[in-house]
Order: sequence, then C-alpha cells, then structure tokens
Amino acid sequence: MGMTMTQKILAKHAGLDSVVAGQLVLADLDMVLGNDITSPVAIAEYNKLGCEKVFNKEKISLVMDHFAPNKDIKAATQCKMCREFAGDMDIVNFYDVGEMGIEHALLPEKGLVTAGDVVIGADSHTCTYGALGAFSTGVGSTDMACGMAVGKAWFKVPSAIKFVLKGKLNKFVSGKDVILHIIGMIGVDGALYKSMEFVGEGVHNLSVSDRLCMANMAIEAGGKNGIFEVDDKTIEYLRQVGAKEPTVYAPDEDAVYDEVYEIDLGEIKSTVSFPHLPENTHTFDEIDEIRIDQVVIGSCTNGRLCDLAAAAEIMAGKKVAKNVRCIIIPATQKIYLEAMEKGYLKTFVECGAIVSTPTCGPCLGGHMGILAEGERAVATTNRNFVGRMGHVKSEVYLASPEVAAASAITGKISSPEEVM
Repeated sequence: MGMTMTQKILAKHAGLDSVVAGQLVLADLDMVLGNDITSPVAIAEYNKLGCEKVFNKEKISLVMDHFAPNKDIKAATQCKMCREFAGDMDIVNFYDVGEMGIEHALLPEKGLVTAGDVVIGADSHTCTYGALGAFSTGVGSTDMACGMAVGKAWFKVPSAIKFVLKGKLNKFVSGKDVILHIIGMIGVDGALYKSMEFVGEGVHNLSVSDRLCMANMAIEAGGKNGIFEVDDKTIEYLRQVGAKEPTVYAPDEDAVYDEVYEIDLGEIKSTVSFPHLPENTHTFDEIDEIRIDQVVIGSCTNGRLCDLAAAAEIMAGKKVAKNVRCIIIPATQKIYLEAMEKGYLKTFVECGAIVSTPTCGPCLGGHMGILAEGERAVATTNRNFVGRMGHVKSEVYLASPEVAAASAITGKISSPEEVM
C-alpha cells in the first residue's frame, strides 16, 4: 500500500519502512518550538524530569512573541523564566525583543525548518511548516517538555485528504481566501486529525507565503497538519533562507486518501469568515453593509512582506475611515525593516494606521488591539472564536490583507475592488 507525504516522513523518522493510518510511532524530532505562553509550562515539566541538558541545543526554538513587549508583570515573569532556561541550557535559537518575530514567520525566515523535517510546537499553528514540505504539528506543553528532553515524540499516523489545485488566483485574491474557502467547504472538523495534502499544478502558482498561510490554518479545519508538494519555489526559498539540505517526499500514486477535492484557484473569490467560526464563510455577493471599528493586518498568517505590500497598494493615497482603528503588525524584525525600506510603513502612517513591533498581541486578545463589547474587527488572523480578540460580545471577521485594507478605508467590510 502506498503512503502519503506525511506518512513517508513519519516512517523515516520512526526508522520504519512503512506506516499506515492509525499506527502509533515514536519519531525523531528535528525541531521543538515554544513561545512565551507555552514554554514556561513545558519548562516546569522538563525540570521535573531531572535532565541536566536538552537533547540538542540547536533543535529547540523559544520565541517570545505573544505578549511582546511584555504587557504586564506576569508576562515579564514568564519571559524571564524562558530567558533563564535558554541560558542555562545554552539554547541557540532563543528570540526576544529586538530580534524576535512571530514564531511561525520567524522560523522559516531563519532557515530553521526544511522539507522532510518533523517539527512539534506548543502552539496550535505549528502546522505552518508543512508549506515547506515538513510534517509539523501542535502539541501540548508536556509533549514539548519530553521533546526537549529526548528529541522524540509519539504520533498516531494520520489518514489524509488530498486537495488537487489547478489554475491560478485572480488579482486581489490570495492564499488566505483559498484556505477560508476550503474551511467553509469542509467545516472546522472536516479534517479532524487528518493530514491536509496539497498537490497539483496549481501549487506552483501559489507563492510560498500563500502556502505558509494555508498550512497555518489547517488546524482551523481540525487537521493534524497541512503539507504541500515540494517544487522549485520551495527549494529556492529554502536556499535563500539558508535552510539545511531538504529531503523531498512525494505521495505514492496508490496512496490512500479519505477524500479527494479538486479546486480551481481561478474560481476562488475574496472570502470573509464571519463570527464565530472559521467555517462561517461568505463571498461579497452575500455580504450586506457591516460597519467595523478596527482592522488588524498581521499575525503568523498574514504578516509577511507580500501581505504588507498588498495592503499598501490598496491604502496608498487614501485615509483610514473615521472611527476605525487600523493596526499593522509586520511579522518579524526583518519584514519590518524591509517594509520600511520599501516605503510601506510611511504609506500606512500617512493613511492613518499605526505600525506595531512584531507581536501576536491582538490575535489572541492579549494586547495591542483588544475589542470592547459590541465592537467589530476585520483581521488577517486565523481564529474568530467567541471572545478571541477581547470582549465575548465583540466580533472578529477573518479576511485577506487585501480585504482588510479596503475595509479600513471604507469603514465597512469591503472588497478591494470597491476602493481601487
């Protein structure tokens, strides 16, 4: 019986010739990731194990990004704990204020993940790295602790859904619209504990940033992971960021999939996910006037340079609507600097937006953009659950950078075509 991409990666890392869906395997890890919220719990559990050192000081990444810069004493205490642990264990990849970024944008940028890797992270959106042909998935802090100690983790091999992509996206449509379309189609549990595997000639027509966004949101469909076929764009990206030599796995022709979907990228429209689930998707032929109070453009989903470029193109020479707060968050320091050099930050400020240091803050309702009761936000983030960005009676509408930028200008949920 043939294997999927995910099954081949897990088999290799478990030292097995083959695996099947439902099989339990103990696999070697190439990277263990934690942030300022989840790492302190993992560190406390790690300390109970009595280990004198971590399994590999270069294969652990601790990124202080959720409450960065520290928003209160508790946040500062958590980061202090992580900082001291990283120092004691001589962890190479520790990122704090001044050199940090949003974790799932930072690790690819630093070349810390490559095709064929197995990556776990104590954050649900660790599935992002499947865009680069890795098997990556979110775990609990206890699993992170064990991973740091022994460099291994147990997995139940997932079954898979195949998404065959064809065609190319239209202007003002991006990977965010594609993944929102898919989640709207299959539901938030449509891929429950399954691998979402993206193949087909349409993959080549997606940028690496599009793929990173789509893999990131596999968890919003319940997926164990999302993973893309590796092509020349992947290889070139990995070369540019200085990643280690990739190991490319392609699915077997007789690999077994639970479902197969064909998606024509040319038919995807700008899509908005309404409160309070990512599956509650609508296109603009279904949307009436919805006034908004805030726009957030950033996050591990859409804070990359191309996202800021798309927003800047739409916002250039215009003004943010009165009574709308527009917050722009570059995902890493490198992206911040590049956006500055290209003039995007000047465009945003002149438009009436603010630009923040890299942080996850508003995405999880932590800081830098909390919503009050009754307020609505359009956000390029990845989750719109009840109370996700603040008050339980606030609302979050998920959208692409293009839609978010247009909405900031009009003061209502708007398509890019309305302002261009």
